[in-house]
Amino acid sequence: MPDLLIRIKRATDGSAALTCVRADGSVTWQRQVGRLGAFFPTHDLTHYAVETTLGYGQGFYGLIADGWEISDFETAKGGIPREAREAELVVGVFEMEMRMGHGWSYAELREQGERYAASTRPARNRIPLPTLSDDDIARIRALRASVFAQWGAIPPGETLELAFSRHR
Repeated sequence: MPDLLIRIKRATDGSAALTCVRADGSVTWQRQVGRLGAFFPTHDLTHYAVETTLGYGQGFYGLIADGWEISDFETAKGGIPREAREAELVVGVFEMEMRMGHGWSYAELREQGERYAASTRPARNRIPLPTLSDDDIARIRALRASVFAQWGAIPPGETLELAFSRHR
């Protein structure tokens, strides 16, 4: 059994809902309305691609599997583990690339990522961009493209389900 079942439902009103079912059967969920309904599914799927590819066990989904509630990330302030902050940083870099409308070269992605990491506020929360090989970047892009295609094929009222397992 996976550590977590990730379910993202595309509602008929344009909203979305993220539900995470832990291996013990407990659940955390969040409804994403308005603009958040358009933003968060791709953000959450990018987390899936990054954390799966890079083997993060204490990123967003790893912490959810450990019992964190989705709302805990809003209230934890500085208490979010370094690996989860690093995962969020990498996700942010890939989201910046997507917003630019074209793929960066591997060198450009790393350069933009380092700039983004250096601009994090407050400064006490800054962490460096992890070393991303060309292979890491290519695998993240490929998995993200695959789950984005799956999400794009989900009709309103239906749910995308992904299994997340931490590397042991």
